[in-house]
Amino acid sequence: MSTIARPRGPRSLRAPFVPRLVLLAPAGIALLAGLDAALMLLGLPAPVRVDRLPEVHGMLMVLGFVDTLIAVERAVALRQPRGFAAPGLLGLGAVVLLSPAPLVVGRCLMAVGAAALVCLYVPLWRRQRDEAVLVQALGAVLALGAAVLWLGGAAVPLLAPWLVGFVVLTIAGERLELSRIAIGPSAGSRLVLLAAGLMAGVAAALLWPRPGTALLGATLLVLTGWLAAHDVARRTIHTSGLTRYMAGCMLAAYCWLGVAGAIWLLGGPALDGVRYDAVLHAVFLGFALSMIMAHAPVILPAVLRRPLPYHPALIAPATLLHVSLALRLWVGDALGSHGAWVTGGVLNIVAVLSFLAVAVGSTIRGSRRPS
Repeated sequence: MSTIARPRGPRSLRAPFVPRLVLLAPAGIALLAGLDAALMLLGLPAPVRVDRLPEVHGMLMVLGFVDTLIAVERAVALRQPRGFAAPGLLGLGAVVLLSPAPLVVGRCLMAVGAAALVCLYVPLWRRQRDEAVLVQALGAVLALGAAVLWLGGAAVPLLAPWLVGFVVLTIAGERLELSRIAIGPSAGSRLVLLAAGLMAGVAAALLWPRPGTALLGATLLVLTGWLAAHDVARRTIHTSGLTRYMAGCMLAAYCWLGVAGAIWLLGGPALDGVRYDAVLHAVFLGFALSMIMAHAPVILPAVLRRPLPYHPALIAPATLLHVSLALRLWVGDALGSHGAWVTGGVLNIVAVLSFLAVAVGSTIRGSRRPS
């Protein structure tokens, strides 16, 4: 994400805020709706009970929330109005999924928005010719594949490898951008090869489920090990403050990604039950959300042009996320304790909401400080 233009002064802090906030609002709505659906899936009372929410829970969280966030950030990096079509369409698709409109309308908007994100990477690639951008573009292709398959009627469990690949490759490309000096000039070509291998595993898992899923799990483990071994976080964990907080979130994220890869490698397809729950939440909570928590103090100020000062309070929701996820996946899924599974799921939601509260509070306090 190093291509984002930095704020230049008080005027640049104010002017672009409202349009970008409008684009991010649907992502926030998708996140809150996804958390509401999570309560329903846990069998607990939820603030809003809509019959279709559990059905669209996964796509809201990945394409509605994560994909829209990424699309806004990439559009800001492009610095051209046409780039904002992707987050606009993805956000609109998320809102339509929550409306009484037919589901096919929301699915279609998601597919068009994902296609717009792929197109957004074309001028970014022409500008930089950078392997990091190429890897992120490959991730966007997987997101488009998932959206098209979903539009065609494919069940969400069959789309899990595509959604996982999208998140993993996008974050891997961004880590390459931010750590290039530390990991050396040849890292880009190696990451592209690993990304191609992961895409092959995703396709194989759809065509030949058992051997393809094992291949996908093995590739994911290799990619995770490579990322963890070369990430600067292994050194910055020994520092303090924001740098240490970010490193801790990132290293924990790699551990959860390794858990998902091991489940696929050793157990084969995970289309329902405890292994399905473990894979999805290890990736989308343990890996993706932990990475979002890690990068929020750096990326959100560049996107929203509002400061998000680091505060040690950010450590609490990050810690709660990983502890509650361990309770849910280890005691709940692996050891079969329903109470631990429900408790872990509720604490997952508390961790996300508390992170949002701390981040918003830090942003408000930071905005009140003199420039």
